[in-house]
Amino acid sequence: MSKITESILYLKEQKWIDLSHTVTPEMPYFQAFKPITENTLYTVKDDGFFAKEYALATQYGTHIDAPVHFSEGKRSLEELELKEFVLPMFVIHKEKEVTANHDYMLTVDDILAFEKEHGKIPADSFVAFSSGWSERWNDPASYYNLDENGQAHTPGWSVEALKFLHEKRNVKAIGHETLDTDPAIEEAKNGHLLGELYWLSMDNYQIEVMNNLAEVPAKGAAIVVGVPKIKSAPGFNIRAFAIVPEGNE
Repeated sequence: MSKITESILYLKEQKWIDLSHTVTPEMPYFQAFKPITENTLYTVKDDGFFAKEYALATQYGTHIDAPVHFSEGKRSLEELELKEFVLPMFVIHKEKEVTANHDYMLTVDDILAFEKEHGKIPADSFVAFSSGWSERWNDPASYYNLDENGQAHTPGWSVEALKFLHEKRNVKAIGHETLDTDPAIEEAKNGHLLGELYWLSMDNYQIEVMNNLAEVPAKGAAIVVGVPKIKSAPGFNIRAFAIVPEGNE
């Protein structure tokens, strides 16, 4: 038996956690887009095989943003390297803080506090911000979290935290449970998603609208990302999962 085969058997003995939401027309989505639509083209009963046609925006549901999504001249989806889709995973858990403050912004101090407890984040890692926001998924109004003036209140990353992860830690990718990288009030104040703009312009990728991050330990896991190979795509819906040591070794 090869070491690769042995490794697969070992990994299948561990805990696997689905990090993606099921796609439906009723789920929350970025309001500049339209809900997914589907059309049955053929059925087994009438045609001998079953096939459907779907129409959806590239950034829909749990999705990957390629660098070109916010930065011209950067890599599109098919140009990302295969090894970038299997990475060590580190999760900064801020569920309690977000419950108390829906506008919570993850800072450099949060990262330093994480490293003091769990060790320095190594290069070429995936770092996720676990806010607990995915628990709101089945209630779109709660997920959007608009106030009486129509302003959304959702958590996100600070630009400084993202610069630290890129410039000081050489992190490969980030992820979060919300629709956007930046806190909603920061987007309103700045007129742009400055955090997302920075991160993607550095030729990194990110995953948005993640699920079940609260179940993933702060360190010790790996993330695996299933990504379609579509030419010139700025992103697409994905299936991602974490592999966690059984018993969180």
